[in-house]
Amino acid sequence: MPRSSTAPAELACQRHTLDNGLRLVLHPDRGLPLVTVDVWYHVGSKNERPGRTGFAHLFEHMLFQGSENVGTNDHFRYIQQAGGVANGSTWYDRTNYYETLPGHYLELGLWLESDRLGFLLPAMTQEKLDNQREVVINERRQRVDNQPYGRAMERVHELLYPGHPYHWPVIGYMEDIAAATLDDVQEFFHTYYTPNNAVLTLAGDFEPDAARELVERWFGGLPRGPQVPAVEAELVPLGGERREVLGDDVLLPRVYMAHRAPRFGDEVWYAADVLATALSSGKASLLYEELVYRRQIAQDVISYVYPTEIAATFLTVATARPGVDPAEVEAALGEVLARCADEPLPEERLERARARVLQDFWIAMEKLDGRADLLSQYTTYFDDPERVVGEPERYRRIRAEAVRDYARRWCVADERVVVTVVPREAP
Repeated sequence: MPRSSTAPAELACQRHTLDNGLRLVLHPDRGLPLVTVDVWYHVGSKNERPGRTGFAHLFEHMLFQGSENVGTNDHFRYIQQAGGVANGSTWYDRTNYYETLPGHYLELGLWLESDRLGFLLPAMTQEKLDNQREVVINERRQRVDNQPYGRAMERVHELLYPGHPYHWPVIGYMEDIAAATLDDVQEFFHTYYTPNNAVLTLAGDFEPDAARELVERWFGGLPRGPQVPAVEAELVPLGGERREVLGDDVLLPRVYMAHRAPRFGDEVWYAADVLATALSSGKASLLYEELVYRRQIAQDVISYVYPTEIAATFLTVATARPGVDPAEVEAALGEVLARCADEPLPEERLERARARVLQDFWIAMEKLDGRADLLSQYTTYFDDPERVVGEPERYRRIRAEAVRDYARRWCVADERVVVTVVPREAP
């Protein structure tokens, strides 16, 4: 029989595991007559290998091309006819698909997701692969190759993660996407698109026992797949600063300064998140005060840390004002980070940063699809949807000394990457 557990009352959440390994999270909320169906597959670009990049993202596209009982593009048509919305996304660690529907259409969402999980390959054709491969190639052109500053983050990761699964971009390299075959796609599906490599979260207007029966009806008969090994990779020290200058069709230089951080969920990661927020969230933040207002050498600045599974990227980006040397902007970024490593944040700044982080958390929790996505995330990464409830307290425990210690240990010149994008010289 499936195993069950009930989460803390604050989230009104239940956890079940079907016999085929599918993990199910139920979060009933009768406040609105809506339901979100959210599916996470524990596969992203980090599961790929050099020469075969972009498969996870390409596969996201393929799952909207129809299955045995659903025609091409009919997934969106059925959802829209019911008054709902649907989409999907791919990242380093996961691929997710979701629908938000009127509550009485819950079974429609479950049928659509189960049909493409269980019956995608019979509808897979070379024509569909060729079509979506061209779509992804054009997407890469639009988002990366022909986008101002588009290659910068790709190059940051290549320099920051040598020999690591975060080295290559989520969208993949052009030559790898072009080389994908139907056999490659079928192998990828058999390996990663299985019930035991998935989390299904339902949030919204439903009765839990009835919803669980529907999930058993539509997913319970799908066979368990092979065990997917966890991806682990050691962070090898860079052993010295890595930098590069990229010429691009832009008007203003932009500086990308990147360091690494522990994986999402590690206590130190939360200190890094608080630091990133203190640096650039709001016009009273450290970097805005220093670079934008006092020195007036940058016209914008942002800092953030990725919530990724096996390591994290701590990134600070600033766009130089017209006529300002990007080297001056880079030096100023380094000076602010050095001050954060030398002394703890003042209590007022710490409290402001913590409040901003928690504000973003509660905004995400206000919406059904936001809650569903968080529950899927914590179940996928930690096998623990209840962990969501403790997230605010993890931030409240962060002290100024922990933020300083993160900057002192991780934000050092020998372990950083600097990519500077400058206007391309005329031929």
